[in-house]
Amino acid sequence: LLAVNVRPTQPYGGHPSGSVMTLRDTTELAALSGRAEVARERLQLLYDAGVRIGTTLDVVRTAEELSEVAVPRFADFVTVELLEPVLKGEEPSRGPGAYTQMRRAAMSGVRTDQPLQAVGDVIRFEVPTAPMAAALDAGHAVLAADLNEAMGWRAQDEAGTRQALDYGLHSLISVPLQARGVVLGMANFWRAADTPEAFDEEDLSFAEELGARAAVSIDNARRYTREHATAVALQRSLLPRVLPDQTAVDVAFRYLPAKAGVGGDWFDVIPLAGARVALVVGDVVGHGVHAAATMGRLRTAVHNFSSLDMPPDELLGHLDELIHRIDQNETAGSGDPAEGAGETAGVTGATCLYAVYDPVSGVCAMASAGHPGPALVRPDGTVEFPELPTGLPLGVGGMPFEATELRLPESSRLVLFTDGLLEDRDRDFDTGLGLLARTLSRPGRSPEQACADVLAALLFPAPSDDIALLIADTRRLEADRIAEWEVPRDPAAVSRVRNAGSAQLAAWGLGDIAFTAELILSELITNAIRYGHAPIRVRMLRDRSLICEVSDASSTSPHLRYAATTDEGGRGLFLVAQYAERWGTRYTERGKVIWAELPLSGGPEPAVPAPDLAALEDLAW
Repeated sequence: LLAVNVRPTQPYGGHPSGSVMTLRDTTELAALSGRAEVARERLQLLYDAGVRIGTTLDVVRTAEELSEVAVPRFADFVTVELLEPVLKGEEPSRGPGAYTQMRRAAMSGVRTDQPLQAVGDVIRFEVPTAPMAAALDAGHAVLAADLNEAMGWRAQDEAGTRQALDYGLHSLISVPLQARGVVLGMANFWRAADTPEAFDEEDLSFAEELGARAAVSIDNARRYTREHATAVALQRSLLPRVLPDQTAVDVAFRYLPAKAGVGGDWFDVIPLAGARVALVVGDVVGHGVHAAATMGRLRTAVHNFSSLDMPPDELLGHLDELIHRIDQNETAGSGDPAEGAGETAGVTGATCLYAVYDPVSGVCAMASAGHPGPALVRPDGTVEFPELPTGLPLGVGGMPFEATELRLPESSRLVLFTDGLLEDRDRDFDTGLGLLARTLSRPGRSPEQACADVLAALLFPAPSDDIALLIADTRRLEADRIAEWEVPRDPAAVSRVRNAGSAQLAAWGLGDIAFTAELILSELITNAIRYGHAPIRVRMLRDRSLICEVSDASSTSPHLRYAATTDEGGRGLFLVAQYAERWGTRYTERGKVIWAELPLSGGPEPAVPAPDLAALEDLAW
């Protein structure tokens, strides 16, 4: 290649003008410029690969990004195969034969009518001299510049390779995808008739660099998949799988983990004494296994505190104190503050909404610790969001929580949710709240149908936060299933109330358990008369079980104790504990309620001597 330069000259010394011609051999310079351009394009491709590969934490999508970035700028076709454990997020095996087969995870090409095996097929590497098997064995990329001469590759699948050669595939680079010393899969770069130049040694180095970068992204996605699967499994194991039997509300729920990482959203339905039910929803700060474990601790704590049957604001106060103590203990127990900071950050700042619904009165008491309030759907379809004092998140401390009581019409609907349902990067909280109200306003749907409709209307394609949704249709306990009596502080009143209760049980068709119920009522009423304060009331509820309640104005609660053989009293509560399915005490603003539950059908009675009911009135606790 010659470069010719012709320049005119000016007249000089009486001589006419002329010209000067320069000839230069630029063959080598052109070659150098071409190689420099190729190098520049390769650097740009590596830069683009760094930007485009690994945009998600999905293993398969990362493999697809590798195949897409190399076509057509480097290869005409790219296939990516991954080991089965890698696709599941597990650690790949290093034992003998571990790399003899992989599953094709991605494929890209300049045309769609290619002869290569489809995505999802199992690819086997059984011939040691084939480029794929040789690359896996050597641990580095292998070049097959001319596939017609790659006898090992042709022996792998004679019919398939003949079809590939006839199609025009002529050159191949096989690159093992390795990260942190572990083989994850294989990337194959193919050239066909669209690019007649075969791969060379420079292409081999480039392919190995591209594969190394992609392998790190695939391994990151694999590790995330493993942690995400572990967190999801932990989260689901800690959430209720089956809701408990109760008649106060008809409930449906949904829980969806975030695509970016499992968080600490949770919900719960907890049956309480007196046919009441507690509805709980909460959110823990952060994502991952630690957030899921923290959620489990909080859910267990809520269960334990709810067994004490305290008002919602008091329960949140105890939960707040518990979280503050957990934070202090974990911070003090961390030897390295920098190391412990990330593990304890998910406790303080958790939010919780706790609501208790009473189907007898129709009153719902609720309190919030930094959590959005519920939606209330009235029977006519009107949707409102009741004003609820929102306390500080749990663990912050310093301020008491405040409870609110709502009297709900029969067949009202309560909707509890976490903020991940409403807001995301492209939608603010208020916009989501309006969309939720419009979706809930359509009447005539079951809670299950309402859950499905809400998610269909509000769910993002790739949620960035967990979603917990709890929809509860409230019910009222019919008046003919409730019996109440006022009891004067007169021991003679015990037998009158006992007889009235027996008559009510007969009217309810519960004659089989009449003796047990009379025994329990006699014990509880006698104790209230002797040790309690007026007013004394007795209430029986016919729900899924028979509930016997005796209330008085005293805040002193009896305790089950061991009575010695020489004691004249102290066995009354023992008898209640033996005959009742459950029993306990709950405190009210004006005293306490001692309650006991019995199954509606009479079962085998415990081996406890049945005393004369009239004599019970003379027994002391």
